[in-house]
Amino acid sequence: MPEGLTTNAEKVFKVMMAAGLVSEDKMMDAQRITNMAKLPKAQTMNALQELEKKGYAKRKARDKSAGYFLTKIQ
Repeated sequence: MPEGLTTNAEKVFKVMMAAGLVSEDKMMDAQRITNMAKLPKAQTMNALQELEKKGYAKRKARDKSAGYFLTKIQ
């Protein structure tokens, strides 16, 4: 588990790991991650931004909505 993350970021990280979102071809949009994490969307978005800023996740722009996946799994 990554250190120095907020509680919500840890929860989102665990949800993404459990869902297998570890590569670009398995990425998922923020709404689906929000539903799985059972957090409000704003909190999920903040957690995703924190994970992205710290290098644990990556955001990839797509046609309708951006997708997210983990880049570090430790």
